[in-house]
Amino acid sequence: MITVSGLTKTYGGTVAVDDVSFTVADGRVTGFLGPNGAGKSTTMRMLLGLDRPTAGSVTVNGRRYQDSPAPLREVGALLEARALHPGRSARDHLRWLAASNRIRTSRVDEVLELVGLAAVAGTRVGAFSLGMGQRLGIAVALLGDPPVVVLDEPVNGLDPEGIRWVRTLARQLAAEGRTVFISSHLMSEMALTADHLVVIGRGRILADCSMRDFIAEHAASYVLVRSPQHGQVADLLRGAGAEVTPVDGELHVQGLDAAAVGELVGDKGLYLHELTLVRSSLEDAFMTLTASSVEYAARPRTELAGASR
Repeated sequence: MITVSGLTKTYGGTVAVDDVSFTVADGRVTGFLGPNGAGKSTTMRMLLGLDRPTAGSVTVNGRRYQDSPAPLREVGALLEARALHPGRSARDHLRWLAASNRIRTSRVDEVLELVGLAAVAGTRVGAFSLGMGQRLGIAVALLGDPPVVVLDEPVNGLDPEGIRWVRTLARQLAAEGRTVFISSHLMSEMALTADHLVVIGRGRILADCSMRDFIAEHAASYVLVRSPQHGQVADLLRGAGAEVTPVDGELHVQGLDAAAVGELVGDKGLYLHELTLVRSSLEDAFMTLTASSVEYAARPRTELAGASR
């Protein structure tokens, strides 16, 4: 378990992390989300003792990470996959880490096999692609078979097979009862991976809840209705208290579920060509919640073209 209590980090007059508190429980995948500059990487660095907090504390299973006598056997972490000596082979990179943490040498070949790098174990890592470097970074995180795994943007540079593998790996680790904490900007993948979310914006916690609750609270689902009797159906549903928005020949209905819509329309002898519950996505919910926390907001090209005339 990771416990973050009142964590604050300032750089001069800039507050990067502002009184942040949350818990990463074991047995589930916790996603850590936020716009660029939100404070995610700073928080993760403080978790691993790489940055000293201005205030507050972080403990892993009841103690500070830097107090562990064998850190890789306590927490496996991937923060910067390319932070390695380019002249070393993948196997040698893992061997010296294993030796420094009293990890059996045979574990090196096990994790190389696990991450798909066994065939290039003797290759110098300076020749690795971004995706291969990510796989080696994950191998480092798993080397000590730790109960806590922290991964910062683990799918960067991976192909679809690799992305699916990381997703499956994270869920397997959580199913084994481990603590899994993952940051990512890839919303579609996080929606498939995480059970719980911690969302940060401008250094402050914006949400700390289950994936289901986050989407339900911050993005609206609706029932999509198509009918040849478009106007009659819309009037009927509005009369029942629903909010009905016509969009390109279809109706977007909120305030009634799909079953209630179908029963109302059927009772009046009207026809339906489509009745679908459209669920909001994690991306929709994230964009809604963090809209005011985006540090670098781009403008549409059409706005720029209009301003230049």
